Amino acid sequence: MTEQANTAAPASGSRASVKKLKTAARATAYQKEWFMGLKEKVESGEPLAIVNADVPQEILRAMDIPYVVNQWWSAVCSAKQMAPHYLNLLNERGYRQDLCRYCSLALAAAIDPEPEKGPWGGLPKPTVAITRLTCDSQAKIFELLAQEYGVPFYPLENTVPLQIPDEWWTKARRNWDELFEPHRLDLMVEDFKGLIRFLETNTGKTFSESRFKEVMKLVNEQAEYNKKTRDLIARTIPAPVSITDTVQTVMVPQWQRGTEWAVDIARSLYEEVSDLVERKEAANPNERIRLAWVGRGLWFNLGFYQHFEEKYGASFIWSIYLGLAADAYARYGEDSLRTLASRFVGMEDMLHMPPWNSDWYVKEAKLNQIDGVVHLISDSCTQGAGGTYFIKKAFEAAGIPVLQLRADPVDARSWDDSAMIKELEQFLEERVKVRA
Repeated sequence: MTEQANTAAPASGSRASVKKLKTAARATAYQKEWFMGLKEKVESGEPLAIVNADVPQEILRAMDIPYVVNQWWSAVCSAKQMAPHYLNLLNERGYRQDLCRYCSLALAAAIDPEPEKGPWGGLPKPTVAITRLTCDSQAKIFELLAQEYGVPFYPLENTVPLQIPDEWWTKARRNWDELFEPHRLDLMVEDFKGLIRFLETNTGKTFSESRFKEVMKLVNEQAEYNKKTRDLIARTIPAPVSITDTVQTVMVPQWQRGTEWAVDIARSLYEEVSDLVERKEAANPNERIRLAWVGRGLWFNLGFYQHFEEKYGASFIWSIYLGLAADAYARYGEDSLRTLASRFVGMEDMLHMPPWNSDWYVKEAKLNQIDGVVHLISDSCTQGAGGTYFIKKAFEAAGIPVLQLRADPVDARSWDDSAMIKELEQFLEERVKVRA
């Protein structure tokens, strides 16, 4: 990272998060080292893909094509306090102020006249751009990004379900053929075949079926460790860790999934949490309220989560990141490509479509013994809302109070720290019951 990025002014009211886990430090350090090595490879001629989070990265892994995930890059830019700079660049270019911000920071990096001043030396120029057509903004962002870099663009189709399943999380691992309609899987398999041909044509790399099967096996191993960690935290009061430790420790290896390193980090996280439980150590020994954070991470101010521990005994112990890593990724099947299709065909439904998402949120809240929910809603993102009304209704029907906090996960320009603290404190004092 350049000196300018190092000295960028922090967001008003932002505070550093305090991590306790060694695994968290390992994951963060590795990702920076990996990125610096990636830049060297790209500069020497290796291909690079810029992809959306719901693109089948396992195919790229099997073809030995490195990739940067759009949303991960946005999180890094925000954590390094660079998002206001990038968003201002977009506004100066003529894009509107309420543009979908979370997914557009890579586009901003593409138009930056001094890209090397970005986090860790800036985003390298990609060889290809790939997204799924899950929303109109996503498609246009990647189309424009590909034009700016002058690289080919591959859009993957997105389908919608005709049926609403009960408890999708009980079927996703092994009975996914009962969960997703055959026509959805058929279309996605053909789309994946087209993606493989596109990648072979534009990168010179070759798809290996045997390597692909190994990647799928490693992803399942990683997911099973994540499930064990989620379940252990859920049943332990007070919680051994908070989301300050788990969010990045889970998400960094998600972008490296299909590798031995990612499995090792997932295993290490489980073992470290298990050790804390055995030694009866808690993230917040004063825990009297267990909170869930629904929605994307507040990347420019991760320390916000810890502000309420001392005064209220309130700990954020659940986020979508570990929850989804536990329930949404493991897949078992003989046909590897169709099995991979089952991993992604319903991802949009699980995250953004009620009652898929709302039923799962309530299940997770009950499993993790949650006393109150904070739902981050970004007005600039139609996906981020994800059935806001139905999510609130589902929690309240289950007797779990909800605070809808309106803020952008990456844009610190609109963040009012004192107002947000006051809103959450009022929620804790007036609506959340304190444990004995």
